[in-house]
Amino acid sequence: MKNTLTSLLSLFLLIAGYQAIAQSEPAKREFRAVWIATVKNLDWPSRAGLSTEQQQREIQEMLDFHQKNGINAIIMQVRPSADAFYFSAEEPWSEWLSGQQGKPPFPWYDPLTYFIEESHKRGMEFHAWFNPFRALVDVDRNKLLSINHISNKRPDWMVQYGKNLYFDPGIPRARDYVSDIILDVVNRYDIDAVHFDDYFYPYRIANEAFPDTTSYEAYGSGVVNKDDWRRQNVDSFVESINYRIKAVKSHVKLGISPFGVWRNIADDPLGSDTRAGQTSYDDLYADIRGWLLKGWIDYVVPQLYFSIGYPPADYEILAKWWSQNEAGRHLYVGKGPYKIDNNADQNWSKPNEITRQLELDKTLPAIKGSVYFRAGTFNPNPHGLNDSLQTYYYRHKALIPQMPWLNAGAPQSPANLDASMSPKGLILSWNEVDKRNEGGYYVLYRQAGKSGPDPENPANILAIIQKGESIFIDQDLKEKGFYTYLLTSVNRLHQENPGGATVTVKIKRKDLR
Repeated sequence: MKNTLTSLLSLFLLIAGYQAIAQSEPAKREFRAVWIATVKNLDWPSRAGLSTEQQQREIQEMLDFHQKNGINAIIMQVRPSADAFYFSAEEPWSEWLSGQQGKPPFPWYDPLTYFIEESHKRGMEFHAWFNPFRALVDVDRNKLLSINHISNKRPDWMVQYGKNLYFDPGIPRARDYVSDIILDVVNRYDIDAVHFDDYFYPYRIANEAFPDTTSYEAYGSGVVNKDDWRRQNVDSFVESINYRIKAVKSHVKLGISPFGVWRNIADDPLGSDTRAGQTSYDDLYADIRGWLLKGWIDYVVPQLYFSIGYPPADYEILAKWWSQNEAGRHLYVGKGPYKIDNNADQNWSKPNEITRQLELDKTLPAIKGSVYFRAGTFNPNPHGLNDSLQTYYYRHKALIPQMPWLNAGAPQSPANLDASMSPKGLILSWNEVDKRNEGGYYVLYRQAGKSGPDPENPANILAIIQKGESIFIDQDLKEKGFYTYLLTSVNRLHQENPGGATVTVKIKRKDLR
């Protein structure tokens, strides 16, 4: 009952908000994603040791759920701690998959292949999320690790900090090893992007120094300041992995989701007007602003898991700061629905904190979308968030924004769009012309009347159809009269051919279902 009342209150406030602001259509192009965390079974699988059938059913149900919410990309954690949610010749199967590190799913299947295929079937991009330098979560010396785990093979690359084990980023060969692992996935799997979160060097632990004196003495020659040397190590890794990804598959993007504060203004006049206790630059040694300026990454998703008005780190201040510092790359904002009714900041108990943030985003053109942490927190419908997305913010389908610096040339248009009525609905069929458009898709627009649909109006998007299909059945005709359809072709980098095939049909009352 409480959830129902909360949802109704949220919808009431949302409707009242509509009356206070000008009605605006959702964007035709918008990145709408969720993170799927696998570490400790946070999102998937629901527990370790499920059968293959159970794991696959959970994948399908999760993707269907988020597709209904309007999500068009997922970011799945495929390597949480030098382990794998895919077949790897170098690293063991994750314990959070099978219950025992190194043990494959049974019956055998490759979860990453399955996740990618199911995502693409639903018109979703698949971003493979790696934790590059975390080697083991919650170190337990009595814990049985796979003999194939890198900490057993190369203990000289490892350092313990707090309860976790890490690769030492100061060791060049360790960085190269991690890059090789990532490139193996880029080579073998049809992913759309490589994604890193905020963990490069770990967050500082009070009164505990990160134990990299040995590697600093071995490899830090000429760099007087150890902090600068640490940043150079991470810089080198990011620059190298971007170059290597593009050399193998130029369409695969590199995205990074840093902690929400690059630097505080008290430490740097270029920083944000915040008072964060730790920052990406000073504590994680991740100079995300520098990487954007140098063009080393394709998109940034700052983790703005703060409320509007939160004194140490205000969402509004940070959203505006990142909008001024995205350097021409794509900016998507990381949002924290996991905090709803679950945080000391009482703003997260208000029924419309996330929707207030979405409204603010509309005023900042540099923001091209949102990523939500995390997939499991949408169920059950916190503060009516699912209702808000489905009925307003994501009520129309959206294409993923195009990145001008990644250009494969628009594909050829489909030909001979035809329509015929059947008991199942209006059957639309076409001829596929550009068979080279691997990973591409079609966009089918529909508009009442005899005029061609305006492809810039997202309300006209009827369906996004994967390449290889040559038929679609429109079962959603509710009024008699003329309808005009437009079918365009889009490549996997989301470049749309401005031309297309059209057909106009007359629907009679007897045709309506």
